[in-house]
Amino acid sequence: MKRFIHTVAVVGLIAAFPALRTAAVAQTPAGNQYQALINNYCITCHSARLKTGGLVLEGRNLNAAADDADVWEKALRKLRGHQMPPPGSPQPDLQAADAFVAWLENTLDANTKGPKAGAVPIQRLNRTEYAASVKALVGVEIDANEVLPQDIQVDGFDNIADALSVSPTFLDQYVTVARHVARLAVGSANPRVSSVKYSVAANQDPENPLPPGTRGGVRFHHNFPADGEYRITITDLGVGPYSNALENECTLVILIDGRLVFRRSIGGAADLALADRKAGTGRAQIMDRFSKIPVQVKAGVRDVAVAFIDRPHFDTGEIYEKLQPYGGLTGGQAVLDRIAQLRDGVEIAGPFHPTGVSQTPSRALIFVCDPKSVGEAACARQITEHLARQAFRRPVTPEDMNRLMPFYEAGRRDGGSFDEGIEKVVAAVLASPQFLYRAIRGPKGTAGDAEFFLTDLELASRLSFFLWNTGPDDELLTLAAANGLTRPGVLEKQVKRMLADPKASSLVTSFAMKWLNLTNLEQVVPDPKLFPGFNEQLRHDFLTEAEEFAGSIFSEDRSALDLLTADYTFLNERLARHYGIPGVRGSQFRRVSPLPQERWGVLGKGAILLRTSYGDRTSPVLRGAWVLDKLLGTPPTPPPPDTATDLSQKAGKQPKTVRARLEQHRSKASCNMCHGVIDPIGLALENYDATGQWRTIDSQAHVPIDASTVLPTGVAINGVKELRAQLAARPEIFARTFTEKLMMYGVNRRLDYFDMPQVRAIVRAAAKDNYKLSSIILGIVKSDSFRKQAPEPEPNTVVAKAAGSAVK
Repeated sequence: MKRFIHTVAVVGLIAAFPALRTAAVAQTPAGNQYQALINNYCITCHSARLKTGGLVLEGRNLNAAADDADVWEKALRKLRGHQMPPPGSPQPDLQAADAFVAWLENTLDANTKGPKAGAVPIQRLNRTEYAASVKALVGVEIDANEVLPQDIQVDGFDNIADALSVSPTFLDQYVTVARHVARLAVGSANPRVSSVKYSVAANQDPENPLPPGTRGGVRFHHNFPADGEYRITITDLGVGPYSNALENECTLVILIDGRLVFRRSIGGAADLALADRKAGTGRAQIMDRFSKIPVQVKAGVRDVAVAFIDRPHFDTGEIYEKLQPYGGLTGGQAVLDRIAQLRDGVEIAGPFHPTGVSQTPSRALIFVCDPKSVGEAACARQITEHLARQAFRRPVTPEDMNRLMPFYEAGRRDGGSFDEGIEKVVAAVLASPQFLYRAIRGPKGTAGDAEFFLTDLELASRLSFFLWNTGPDDELLTLAAANGLTRPGVLEKQVKRMLADPKASSLVTSFAMKWLNLTNLEQVVPDPKLFPGFNEQLRHDFLTEAEEFAGSIFSEDRSALDLLTADYTFLNERLARHYGIPGVRGSQFRRVSPLPQERWGVLGKGAILLRTSYGDRTSPVLRGAWVLDKLLGTPPTPPPPDTATDLSQKAGKQPKTVRARLEQHRSKASCNMCHGVIDPIGLALENYDATGQWRTIDSQAHVPIDASTVLPTGVAINGVKELRAQLAARPEIFARTFTEKLMMYGVNRRLDYFDMPQVRAIVRAAAKDNYKLSSIILGIVKSDSFRKQAPEPEPNTVVAKAAGSAVK
């Protein structure tokens, strides 16, 4: 602990230097002024003898700051967030501290030395990239989370090259998935009969609503492997011994790709009499109408909907929603089941009597020729070359074809069909290292110890995985193969084209949601006794709102600052009711504007407020740390291992507010050094409870919420509105953080000190365009960090460099 305190306190003295200005400043270079301050306030602990915290400042010359850019960039990150000097130490004048930061940044930017780019090792496609690439290549959608192993995350991102390790288990799973995808994509003229059940609860998705005019059903996608007869069974319509589901007549329909394939009524006087007369036998006869329903379906992935088409037998849908399940003979709850309902699921079995495989979207992508017209051998080579070119993201070589064609031949042995041979080829392509891995080698003749520009093909892959999360399309690949991507103006044109493509939505799901730390929202489980209004549907609504909001910023090419300050969001009735916003009806999400100011930007989003809370209370520490890291780019120092973090209420004692408990925690000087920076930011968000609802009274301590605080800058604020105003007042700070995170995502590696001058240059250029998303993205794509590769360092070199930095 003592070492930790010394490290924090002494590094923090760097920020105090500007406060000691003298009349001699105008007569000497600024570097000399700051050098004198370092000698007076830092060398005591950061000498070559003590090396406190592994940092040595003795002998470093600020006039040659670029020679030690790696050290000063780390100091800048702390200084910029006013994390140093730590609370409790003398603080410099705010303007003077900011002036020193600006001077040091300009000095480093104007005198860059050393590398311009980092080394990205060979990397495996993560499971999200694999799923997107499979869909683009053969048109098959897979749930990567279900069939592929979890990827390691770095700062929330799962596409960082050096974390994408490989094990034999990984490879086995990828090979298994490749074979499964190949079967689905090619299909079979005579597949085995199989049965799949779709539960109602697992497939009711508000983002995939039922067809207009229907209600109370389920909608899903099913892969029909061949043309033929399939049999659909509705397993439970609520027709039980103590059920009133037959009191009113309703009509159940089945639609496949919007086409009505089945319609049958249930309930009413005749069915009620049959059930009364024959009891269980009568109910079984009624359910037989909805068992093994034969339908003729063409092969392919089809949209299936099972629902009712009559209006509910209640005055309003709201009344229906509020009714409770029947509590049995002794229960006092209202009866819900006065009409038939989907209670369990839908089974699809088949195919029976298959008649072949018609043209599906997957087969259209694969079968680019007709074997009857050009000959089976020639067509097989043409299909293989087409698939390999797209999958390997480059022109196909004779060596590639020599490795792949034997798979086709193996599929044809022992009477195998042409389709069976192609299925083997598809599986081989999807399991090939050329598909599973991305590597940067540079132009032929590249020296092993020098930086180099990516080839056009390597640049095309990096660009497509950055913007689309998958490999290049045919236009980009053709352009790169002809070395046309790096011609003047071409790269910019391609970026704009790609951003306008629907595949660019991956920037929301794979970048924004992971940057904001929202992909694991299920880890926070609010206590149902404290937050009875929270449920899993609301959690889903939180995520939908966050995705729709971030998606609008990206798709409309708005300013990155709108993520902080936008006065609109996307709500459905349930979420609007949770927020206390009137006038929103229905389950569909729609854009709502203007909003109350407490809901503006990301700070007002329920997903973020839930993610930065515990199950039983809010956490100003988590919320403050989230703002420092995600919005300001200055993550706080992790607490030492022996630090107490439990702020639970003591049993039998008068409940205290979270603020009161934190103030007691901060009374220790060792704790206040960090919490004095983190907590004030989080306290400004205390009007939101753990589920993001606005509150003015602490429900446990029964006292008014106090959201007033003093930021590390010394500025006093009260609540989220004033916190947001302070963040927006320095737009370049948020824009720099956003750019840094986006560049890290785009180049698939952690950023280093030599990237930071490029990040700042991108932000300065984007400022002229109000920080529009396209300006930032183009700046990243044109940077040396994106377009260059450094040689991979030897392991011993990395160790030696780290050791030398500590004693320098």
